[in-house]
Amino acid sequence: MTTRFLGDTAILTGRSLRHITRSPDTIITTTIMPIAFMLLFVYVFGGAISQGSGSARYVTYLLPGILLITIASSISYAAFRLFLDMKNGIFERFLSMPIDRSSVLWAHVLTSLAASLTSVVVVVGVALIMGFRSGAGVLAWLAVAGILFLFTLALTWIAVIPGLSAKSADGASAFSYPLIFLPFISSAFVATATMPGPVRAFAENQPVTSIVNAIRDLFTQQPVSSDLWVALAWCVGILIVAYALAMATYHRKIA
Repeated sequence: MTTRFLGDTAILTGRSLRHITRSPDTIITTTIMPIAFMLLFVYVFGGAISQGSGSARYVTYLLPGILLITIASSISYAAFRLFLDMKNGIFERFLSMPIDRSSVLWAHVLTSLAASLTSVVVVVGVALIMGFRSGAGVLAWLAVAGILFLFTLALTWIAVIPGLSAKSADGASAFSYPLIFLPFISSAFVATATMPGPVRAFAENQPVTSIVNAIRDLFTQQPVSSDLWVALAWCVGILIVAYALAMATYHRKIA
């Protein structure tokens, strides 16, 4: 990375972040749904699902899945903002200036990371109020943060593709809906062993389950299992493929 790239990316990221701070409803909106799910599952369905283990214990169980839903709902706005910049000619205006061409795209990615991780912090704060507790040490928390960072980065690069290629604003953000509901067919809310055969097979072999299990083990100070390495493999694999496809789409659009 050159000094010019870093400087241009920093300036453009600052521009995007200022837009978000002037419109805090974006972050508020992306946190309302995950918090609503958390309240619903803990205080309405929690008694039946957790089989009397208590709401505090159940919020600790489901928090990893709620965090992934938070990230998935947040990155829809990355695609939306990218689409608006493409539609309004902002990209063409920036690219007519003497700046690094890829810095325009990276600014959107970094802004999305900042917004998504801010939403995650808010959701964790609400979970603490609801009784979430963890005896995990600093290294475990850093590992959780690393997994969430990789997951967010991977989904953000996925968001870049519809953001650049969608025909409408609704089309740009609609891709996130399957990602938001993917945790519901995983170990996020109930053990996969309780699911019927075909559903269980899907749940146990999709990325959300391994990521949720890895984060849950770190929160509860369980020994590191293969779920951690499977989760990292999923995150890195998705990131590499999404980045390659996003950059190909970007170069095709601005060529």
